[in-house]
Parts: sequence; C-alpha cells; structure tokens
Amino acid sequence: MTELDRPRTASSAEILLQASGLHTYYGASHILHGVDFHIRQGEAIGLMGRNGMGKTTLIRSLLGHVQPRQGCVNWRGAEVTQAAPHRIARLGAAYVPEGRGIFPNLSVKENLVMAARSGPDGRRDWTYERIMDTFPRLAERLDHMGGQLSGGEQQMLTIGRALLTNPQLLILDEATEGLAPLIARDIWQIIRTIRATGIATVIVDKNFGAVRDLADRCVVMVKGSVVFDDAAGRLTGEVVQKYLGV
Repeated sequence: MTELDRPRTASSAEILLQASGLHTYYGASHILHGVDFHIRQGEAIGLMGRNGMGKTTLIRSLLGHVQPRQGCVNWRGAEVTQAAPHRIARLGAAYVPEGRGIFPNLSVKENLVMAARSGPDGRRDWTYERIMDTFPRLAERLDHMGGQLSGGEQQMLTIGRALLTNPQLLILDEATEGLAPLIARDIWQIIRTIRATGIATVIVDKNFGAVRDLADRCVVMVKGSVVFDDAAGRLTGEVVQKYLGV
C-alpha cells in the first residue's frame, strides 16, 4: 500500500487539499508565484480574478495536469505533487473544466454511465437515478448525442458526470460562461444543491456576486499571486473594485 492509498483518519482529513509555495511555468512564462491555497472538507471557495491571473493554472497544478517547478500539493496530508491526474481523481477530486469536455459522439446516457463509480470511501451517494432527479433536462435527452445539446445542457451533463464519480471535491472552472441568464440561474441552483450535500467546491466564474453568495471563503488572484483570502462576507465592494473591476 502506497502513501496515496493509505486511509486517513477523520482528524487528519479536515484540510482536504492544500498547496504550499506553488511556482508554475508554461515554458519560460512564470505563471504562479509562490501560491498557497487550501480547502477544507465540505467548504465552498470562490476562486476569483480577472482573465489571465492564474486561476486555471492553479487548478491544473492542484490536479496534476501541470507540474509546478517549486512547492507541494497535499491531499489529506499525503503529497500528490507529482501524481498523475487520474490518481488525484481516484482520491476524490472531480473537475468540470472550462469548455466542458463532454464526448460529442456519445449519448447523454453513455457520457454519464461511463464515469459512474463509488467514491474513495466506497460510498455511492450520487447514483444514476439521483442524477436524473437533479437534472430533469438530461432525463428528457438521454438518447441525444452530447454534441446535440445546448451549452447549458452540456454544462449540466459535465456536472452530472463529475458527480457520478462520488467526489469529495468538485472544481468548476467558469461555471456559467456563455450561458443564457435563465440557464445560468439553473446552474447556480444546482451548485447550491451540491454544496448542501457536503461536497467541497471550488467555483470560478465572472459573476462575482453569485460566487460570493455561494462561497464560505473567497480567494482572489492577481498576476499569479493570492492577494485576498478571507470569509466571503469580507469581500467588500472596495476589494472587488480594486482587484476584480474591469
């Protein structure tokens, strides 16, 4: 049994995912500058920043899609800095990327069932039937190909597929990007439902007000560094204008 596979006690599991001193590069471009980040079990975090500030690079560094040159990432106290993305996913992290990443030539049902598995603790809180109840739009389109869905339906499909892995952490990058207001409202309601079940969530979206209303804590990035990390209620209009205003 490796360190990654060894079960953790409840006391050591309070901090689910933690990064310390991350420096990440794309070629010669230095993107993350010593970033510290953590999320506790069941916590909802709004990850904010203007375009190009390093949010997606931070997510990719946490999940093993890109390797930081310095710093470390820990999952429940076990270092996973060099772990492959599929290993981190198996530990309980699910990712809804910008662009969604569905399989356009598979049906809605096929996109869903291919991902279904029990969580790392053996639990199956999220079943196919529960997904159908949570996403009635998908239940009406099970035989449609993924590429035939609207943008909002594709986002629901991607979230549903992620939930069927029964994760302990769900990361949503640009949760409502490009969606019509009514569909975006549905997505926000779905995220509220998810976080109420105790799944830790990291939410990236340009609707800062909606993110702040959902989050326990907000983290703001500017040019690859964290400039604000505090309770969501302390994200004042002044902070928003200074770091997030267009």
